Amino acid sequence: MTDRLKVLLQYALPKQGLTTLAGRVAGMKGGAVTTRLIRLFAARYGVDMSEAANPDVAGYATFNDFFTRPLRPGVRPIAQADFVCPVDGAISQFGAIDDHHIVQAKGHRFTTTQLVGGDAALAAEFRHGSFANLYLSPKDYHRLHMPCGGRLVRMVHVPGALFSVNPVTARGVPNLFARNERVVCVFDSAQHGRFVMVLVGATIVGSMATVWHGVVNAKRGRAISEWRYDDQDIVLKQGEEMGRFLLGSTIVMLFRPGVIAFNPDWAPERSVRLGERMGNRPA
Repeated sequence: MTDRLKVLLQYALPKQGLTTLAGRVAGMKGGAVTTRLIRLFAARYGVDMSEAANPDVAGYATFNDFFTRPLRPGVRPIAQADFVCPVDGAISQFGAIDDHHIVQAKGHRFTTTQLVGGDAALAAEFRHGSFANLYLSPKDYHRLHMPCGGRLVRMVHVPGALFSVNPVTARGVPNLFARNERVVCVFDSAQHGRFVMVLVGATIVGSMATVWHGVVNAKRGRAISEWRYDDQDIVLKQGEEMGRFLLGSTIVMLFRPGVIAFNPDWAPERSVRLGERMGNRPA
């Protein structure tokens, strides 16, 4: 099947229905059936269970428990850097925000305002700043961690489509990361100023969750929802878990101008691991 046909089929698929069904299956306690499903999935995608805190696939009551499995302590050391990679995955794109445009793939861009759900004032803080789009494939560890320490300010759930976010779709669907469902998390850092982490939903992503809220999109509606945390002291350290995907997706990060110089070893499509150096403040 050609890449173009794969993309065109996604427009016709009942993505919402498939995602709802997948979420129900992934949450079921199916005993031997669940264990067999996990074994098949792990074999199909080459999941390295030796890194898991519990390497026994029969020890997971649901597929979701397996998919969001924690890692063994020490397998992802945190680099000595101002910013570390928050996930296991692959780099889609990264670099400078061109005025207010972010590169999705060759020939496709979207704006920071679109990404954060239409909040022009928030988006303006990142004009000429930096961005990084990181894709988590089915085989990857699916908990999300902090690139640097920060205090939670706001969280916004933006309803949207549920296209796949794999590299083929990123090249073929315009405004993909700004049209899919997403959760926008806004943090303030004493050292680096405001930064944003956007959890982007996708086909068969049953839900997205944060450590302070739990599942954010349990009920999918049409209205944008916002939570403010000005009166709470939710502070997460660098490398600390901040959320998770139930099935694979993408995270987009925004940083203010002059805050990060990316790791020179980074390049589009390169694999990355949680805790490796993402960048430092410019000298």
